[in-house]
Amino acid sequence: MALGIDGLISGIDTTAMIADLMKIEARPQALLKQKVESNQLFVTALQNLNTKVASLSEAAAKVAKAGGTDRYAAVTGSPTVTATTKAGAAAGSLDITVNKLATAQVSLSSAMAAWPNGDALAISANGTITELDTAGKSLDEVISTVNKANLGVTAVKIAAGSVDGVAQYRMQFSASATGAAGAFTVSQGGTDLGAIRAGQDAEVTLWAGVAGAETKITSATNTFADLMPGVDITVSAVSTDPVTVAVSRDAKAISDVAASLVATLTDVFGYIDRNSTVSVSTADGTTKATGGVFTGDSSIRSLKQSVMDAATGPLDGRSPSEIGISITKDGTVEFNAEKFAAALAEDPEKTQAALQAIAGRVEAAGKAASDKYDGSITKRITGQESTVKSLNSQIEDWDRRLASRESTLKMVWSNLEVKLSSLNSQMDWLTGQLDSLSASSSKK
Repeated sequence: MALGIDGLISGIDTTAMIADLMKIEARPQALLKQKVESNQLFVTALQNLNTKVASLSEAAAKVAKAGGTDRYAAVTGSPTVTATTKAGAAAGSLDITVNKLATAQVSLSSAMAAWPNGDALAISANGTITELDTAGKSLDEVISTVNKANLGVTAVKIAAGSVDGVAQYRMQFSASATGAAGAFTVSQGGTDLGAIRAGQDAEVTLWAGVAGAETKITSATNTFADLMPGVDITVSAVSTDPVTVAVSRDAKAISDVAASLVATLTDVFGYIDRNSTVSVSTADGTTKATGGVFTGDSSIRSLKQSVMDAATGPLDGRSPSEIGISITKDGTVEFNAEKFAAALAEDPEKTQAALQAIAGRVEAAGKAASDKYDGSITKRITGQESTVKSLNSQIEDWDRRLASRESTLKMVWSNLEVKLSSLNSQMDWLTGQLDSLSASSSKK
């Protein structure tokens, strides 16, 4: 390592001079660093765009799949009967009469102050008899033993007054699930405690009173899944008269599906536009135009156009604007809920099919761009990351090159200072010799 004399002989500030020289030498590296920063900003923007386009493609795929726009709502003729729709629902109605509600079995012990020492506790559930260890345990410990056994039976201690000032408790055993299948037996000291409430299935009658059609349906819970296609019906009270469950197309929900798809499209287009805008600023009388990270990028413009064509291109010679999806003068899309509702009311099947076709095209365009293996954006991200890696390698090479150059400059200037010091010494000696000669000559 060179010793920095820093102008000890010459009086020159060599440290500052070398620093200035190194700034000049480092200009190519500084340009590389600026390029890395620019490329990293571009990669981040591409990654954000890729995420948005992937989300768009995923959302469009849900709409495009079979039944993707099917939305139905169910209403019932009584608050004690509720219905919820799900995938596969279809329009229709059904009359049901609720005969029974599902209940869970409950058994109860006699009142006691403590668990009788020596009383065994056995629970029979699902065809298996399990004897529990209760020897020397308190009531709370016995309850804990039951609950930890995971037999489909839970126990709880219930206050039952007092006898001669001593608190009494009953142990209540309950099936964890409603329905006849949850039935159990519990015996204390060999005695079956019986049941104060039996477990039973819920039961409804369909087409009550219709000869040859009346049908009874049971369920372990108070919910009858898929009693109608894609419709779950839950009952909460017994009824004597039939309750009508009616399922019809939910126009508002279907419109919301279309609106959501357009909103996702708008988000993608908005992100592209915000990053493609050229901003103009004026400072000190100078006007400066600054472009976004996507400004002038032909591949981004091509991507936007492909998604736009997918969303707004004609369908069998008819414009999507007929169902409320249209392009705006600002280069994005908008949704007209009134137009969509009118089209849906006029021809529900055709309108839903058009929406699904548009979603299918958008899904394909989005996947072509955002696929994690072959997507065009994905490939660009990979290429840019490779470029950044290469640039960083060049910057590291420059670090070594500049370090070597700085060391060389310090060595050169240190050697010059040493040489100058030697020359100064020689000059001083020669001057002394000349002075001596002059003095000798003058004496003669």
